Amino acid sequence: MTMTIKILGSGCKNCVALAENTKTALAELGVTAEIVKVTDFAEIAKYGILSTPGLVFDEKVVSFGKVLKPKEIIKLIEKQTGAQTCPKP
Repeated sequence: MTMTIKILGSGCKNCVALAENTKTALAELGVTAEIVKVTDFAEIAKYGILSTPGLVFDEKVVSFGKVLKPKEIIKLIEKQTGAQTCPKP
């Protein structure tokens, strides 16, 4: 089953940076996920976050109000999916 990751925010530079960092984390893990950008504030409000960007894995808010680094996102993905990073030679 493919994970769905949502980036919540207006499309500002922080939201774009979070989306890029998320793509980097997914690539490092070798995990496939659908990334959806949610820019509608009524939709964002349904998640109960007060500041963006927000990061949602399979409808569960895992972070909001900050731009996570790829390593931080990797830890969240590992926790969510049980995936492990492969050590680089």
